[in-house]
Amino acid sequence: MEYGSSSDPTKSTFSILDEDHTLANTVRFTLNQDPRVSFCGYSIPHPSENRVNIRVQTTGDPASEVLKDACQDLMLMCQHVRGTFDKAVSDFKKQQG
Repeated sequence: MEYGSSSDPTKSTFSILDEDHTLANTVRFTLNQDPRVSFCGYSIPHPSENRVNIRVQTTGDPASEVLKDACQDLMLMCQHVRGTFDKAVSDFKKQQG
């Protein structure tokens, strides 16, 4: 769910359910690598809630577009890590066998 000003799409807070620090911190890190982002942070409203709020402020592009791009970049990074790990496991098994 997105909370933001309808007059300024460059500033929004996104509330993501059933997530915690693991996703929020990686999305925050990815967003902060983007030169279009002027501010990004996250909070967890209460420890017993599985919900995170991610605040994104950009230099001009819509915050929702920048968040979407960051999530796609994060997905590509995870695919790369998984591929590298799978190759290392495969190489190790070949050496052992």
